[in-house]
Amino acid sequence: MSEQFYRIKRLPPYVIAEVNGMRAAARASGEDIIDLGMGNPDLPPPPHVIEKLIEVARKPDAHGYSQSRGIPGLRRAQANYYARRFGVEVDPESEVVVTMGSKEGLASLATAITAPGDVVLAPNPSYPIHTFGFIIAGAAIRSVPTTPDEEYFRSLERAMAFTVPRPSILVVNYPSNPTAETVDLAFYERLVAWAKDNQVWILSDLAYSELYFDGKPTRSILEVEGAKDIAVEFTSLSKTYSMAGWRMGFAVGNKVLIAAMSRVKSYLDYGAFTPIQAAACAALNGPQDIVESNRLLYHKRRDVLVEAFGRAGWDIPPPPASMFAWAPLPPALRHLGSLEFSKQLLTQAKVAVAPGVGYGEDGEGYVRIAMVENEQRLRQAARNVRKYLQSMGVNTANPG
Repeated sequence: MSEQFYRIKRLPPYVIAEVNGMRAAARASGEDIIDLGMGNPDLPPPPHVIEKLIEVARKPDAHGYSQSRGIPGLRRAQANYYARRFGVEVDPESEVVVTMGSKEGLASLATAITAPGDVVLAPNPSYPIHTFGFIIAGAAIRSVPTTPDEEYFRSLERAMAFTVPRPSILVVNYPSNPTAETVDLAFYERLVAWAKDNQVWILSDLAYSELYFDGKPTRSILEVEGAKDIAVEFTSLSKTYSMAGWRMGFAVGNKVLIAAMSRVKSYLDYGAFTPIQAAACAALNGPQDIVESNRLLYHKRRDVLVEAFGRAGWDIPPPPASMFAWAPLPPALRHLGSLEFSKQLLTQAKVAVAPGVGYGEDGEGYVRIAMVENEQRLRQAARNVRKYLQSMGVNTANPG
């Protein structure tokens, strides 16, 4: 009896889990760890959303199986969101499916449309599900950069010219996790044209759609005319409404892909708990104050992080979107590598960050910092980091 399972053999040890385990052990022993590693919102959902959950949960008939595709009212609410936010009309019956977070949605679609040996183009560095969702399904990954410039499109052309079999799927993620890069509509227009010319499906992860800064709203690939011919987009309530643990997301777009995904999901689950779906309707249809207030809060945290860590001797580029900063290692400590640097930051500065190598080999030399602690804690983290850098012989004198 073999213990070498095919799919498990294709999954390397989860690098980020190593730091997470160290963080959990330190906290269990009573250490005060400032956790900037996982993108886990520290804010509550709106009160009216919680009240809706309670209201529906009290109904005797709300505790049976739900609907795998999502209840009709929730699919309509997501269609309405796309109409008011992006000016995109979608059919809630054939172009929307509810997912248990965008992560599950990507994995389910990968299972539905991927055959062993298929080649998928995925960004590097990227959120792990963008690659491993397809690796689990049997695909091979060819990496493309995250930077949306001319080199990005040259890499796509090289992939089509020199990969056998030709890639059939492209994953994009803007605002990017982990790099926080953003794109404009012109980028998506060019990408849609390229995908149609090369007969490639596009899967767009737009989980951070509402966390944009400096007055530059994110765009949806579905805003491009004809994009629904080749694209599906994933969104999530996790960050927008501080509902990460509720596991509530959506896939919207191409009818063929939505149908394939819905069919696979019908074998795997009966949908999220109905009261959660009803509460998600309340989030999308109700007052939207929290969307702007969360955006402003993360914007302020970003500015505090950049300013405080800069004073501590670690220059961090301000991210234009998302809840993450993609921070290059201090030059004097680059030789440590992102994993060892993250471990030392945890043990010596009591600050948890995510090593960049956990997001792909091109993430080496960076760490991802999640802005999920309040401003006071961010400033405390900066003071701790300053002491650590000084202990390592790094010059932390503030040039200003």
